[in-house]
Amino acid sequence: MQSSRLKQTIGWVLSCLLSLFMAAPSAIGKFVDGEGKQQMFDHLGYTTELIAKIGVVEVVISILFLIPQTAFIAAILISAYLGGAIATHVRVGDPFSMPIMIGVMLWISLGLRRPEVFSVAFGRKKSSTKIFFLVMN
Repeated sequence: MQSSRLKQTIGWVLSCLLSLFMAAPSAIGKFVDGEGKQQMFDHLGYTTELIAKIGVVEVVISILFLIPQTAFIAAILISAYLGGAIATHVRVGDPFSMPIMIGVMLWISLGLRRPEVFSVAFGRKKSSTKIFFLVMN
């Protein structure tokens, strides 16, 4: 029982850190003007207006990830978001390991919070009701 509680606590700490990272330095950089911001977005092929919309999406899904009832769907949405980040960086020839690491940590943190995620991911329990439970709770 103690081990389960520790894993859940570690999962929540990781989840909070990841959400904070996505909602603070990453998203805020999309809203605040800074030196070199326009050149960076030009390099990536995005307009300032589009980057602001992407920042809003980033903040919303990172908040949804912290709400237990929406965490599973938010993890899927964050994975899709990170897939777009990876594609953007691959397209322009930039390093793309950071979004991959964030995605892996995201799913680990959710799995520690909700062990059913690991069960479904690794096929320990084959039940479609488990997947429905993850989405609905």
